[in-house]
Amino acid sequence: MAKLTVKGIEAKREPGMYGDGDGLYLRIGPTGAKSWILRTVVHGRRRELGLGPAPLVPLAEARELARQYRKIARQGGDPDTKRRQESLTFAKAAAKLHAQLLPTWKNRKHAETWLASIEAYANPHFGNRPLHTITSADILRALEPIWTAKPETAKRVRQRISAVFDWARGAGQYSEANPVDGLTKALPVVKASGDHMAALPWGDLPAFWAQLGARDAIAARCLEFLILTAARSGEARGARWAEIDLEARVWNVPAERMKRGIAHRVPLCEPALSVLKTVRGLDADFVFPSVQRSKSNEARPMSDMVFKGLFKRMGREGFTTHGFRSTFRDWASESAHADREVAEAALAHATGNAVERAYARSDLFERRRALMDAWGRYATGEAGQVVEMVRA
Repeated sequence: MAKLTVKGIEAKREPGMYGDGDGLYLRIGPTGAKSWILRTVVHGRRRELGLGPAPLVPLAEARELARQYRKIARQGGDPDTKRRQESLTFAKAAAKLHAQLLPTWKNRKHAETWLASIEAYANPHFGNRPLHTITSADILRALEPIWTAKPETAKRVRQRISAVFDWARGAGQYSEANPVDGLTKALPVVKASGDHMAALPWGDLPAFWAQLGARDAIAARCLEFLILTAARSGEARGARWAEIDLEARVWNVPAERMKRGIAHRVPLCEPALSVLKTVRGLDADFVFPSVQRSKSNEARPMSDMVFKGLFKRMGREGFTTHGFRSTFRDWASESAHADREVAEAALAHATGNAVERAYARSDLFERRRALMDAWGRYATGEAGQVVEMVRA
């Protein structure tokens, strides 16, 4: 078979397949469009791979592409897969991973910040580059400016970049080692600041409770319920009457509303039951409905900013809503002297390693009830200055 020439390619007009040898062909379509085709065998089957339009891919480049793809096929690989890998940019891979993870996330804000952090700190450096061209040095240059200035953000970005490469490898879009693994010793060790959600000292809670009780707002009642149950903000604000068993004095929070994705039973102390009685009848569904209804005039839970406004109206600052969980935890350790596993179970925290958790099937509910009853008495001032020892 005679080899094609540049002048010969320009001169050809008749539709058909014109061979150059070693499986490379110039295809001329019915409209006169010219393109390159490689015929080769991949995994025992004959395949045709398009190499691009002839006006954009010169003869020499088409021959080199054909040579590379034939070599990949001889070594047992798939040239088409290799080509897709080379065309997949980091930004596109990150978007694909984000789309797959999106249905698994319950927190909308987390879903938004996940992709936003990639777009802010990774994409400007290598977002438009194919994955196989990105090295550990590229990722290092992206992380260095924020590694000490924004350590928590930087660590999250590193983890997310690593997840993109792991996903691409698992999806067959990337065949090399994860370049993030090469940064283990390249970045300095940054000690954690130790900052936590600011919390009200447990000794100040009874006085705060008295001030809170003077407020008539539904937000105040929701905060009381949150404190008495040691719940997270979203769990309390989203509480539904269908989850409450007043007779059994239990709040059954379903798995889909819990951070760990595991259903949680909350024992209700007498003060918590009293709070529920005061809000009974406000809505048939939500326990603490927002004063603002949906466009279809349906009740909805209060926003996550409602407590911040409440604190401002009360003239209180220096602590957060989430910090009341720490207030409870400190009281449980320092005042009630409760066993660690009971206090952690009250917060719906996992304790022990995976093996220990596999054998610890009990949620320590009755022991938690004793602890939460004591907490209710303390928070509302009923316990006075008496220190209750909760070891049940």
